[in-house]
Amino acid sequence: MAMADITIYGAGIFGLSIAWSCVSRGASVQVIDPYGVGAGSSGGVVGALAPHTPENWNDKKQFQFESLIMSESYWRDVELAGGETTGYARTGRLQPINDERGLELAKARQIGAKELWQGLASFDVIEAHGAWAPQSASGLLIHDTLSGRMHPRMTCEALVAALATKGCSVTPDGLAQGIIVEATGWRGLLELAEQMSQPVGNGVKGQAAVLQYAAALDAPQLFANALHIIPHSNGTVAIGSTTEREFDDPTSTDAQLDDVVSRAKQSFPVLKDAPVIERWAGVRPRAKSRAPMIGHHPLRKGAFIANGGFKIGFGMAPKIAEVMAGLILDGTDRIPEGFRPEASIR
Repeated sequence: MAMADITIYGAGIFGLSIAWSCVSRGASVQVIDPYGVGAGSSGGVVGALAPHTPENWNDKKQFQFESLIMSESYWRDVELAGGETTGYARTGRLQPINDERGLELAKARQIGAKELWQGLASFDVIEAHGAWAPQSASGLLIHDTLSGRMHPRMTCEALVAALATKGCSVTPDGLAQGIIVEATGWRGLLELAEQMSQPVGNGVKGQAAVLQYAAALDAPQLFANALHIIPHSNGTVAIGSTTEREFDDPTSTDAQLDDVVSRAKQSFPVLKDAPVIERWAGVRPRAKSRAPMIGHHPLRKGAFIANGGFKIGFGMAPKIAEVMAGLILDGTDRIPEGFRPEASIR
């Protein structure tokens, strides 16, 4: 058995994508996760890649922007290597404008996007038309072309397939070798908090549903009434999600999801008769700083950590994987200050 240069604990989106970026640069990597691939929130169903608004720009928004821009080439390489689809497409997003204040904000953000998005994506005010659109009191919508979608489970499986072509194993157990990277999700945040005797993050439960509805392949995602509506390439639409800071069962669904489905069908009449074919619940890791926690491990010298993706993990993953690979393999540190573990440990 070949010796690994790097051992990554956690087969969620951060662990798998960091593994891919490292093996793509020639490193020998093994991934260990006793719960299996995508066992936590990375095995979810929604997959909304939605940018922050183009205003009050900061390092976090710039980092996310760069990650969303590089997503197409990053996931294409994964798909070509392993032969499995991620379900990725940069299809954009539609949101309603319901009043004059909303229109004023949209126009200001439209101007901001022209500068901040560097001509690589647009944020426009358009007239509402067609059945695949949120209801809008003003008859106007926001259309951005930076948003995208991917299927979380398919993405994790595509990464596993790509990693296999590079000799990288993903197993439930194994002997740690080489440099250690902890990407262990919400349980890892709670464990770290216990070890440090202070809060560093927590898990936030989310419930979502999958409806049988075949939207057009290039249909944009929809956002309204605090709901993400994501049409996937497999003839389904995902809707979500709840935000639950207190919960007893991480994977159970209940009346809160019933409410999500009901509100989705009211807000988006095109889905009124679409049957629910899956109900899902999982826990998303949220760092105390509200930004991903990446960099040198705060307790283990020579080790690294990547956690706290919360609701933006899949959108951030390509850039985080690239930056972490540079830090691990050659010591290049390009981590924004707000992403460092110190930002959540103060």
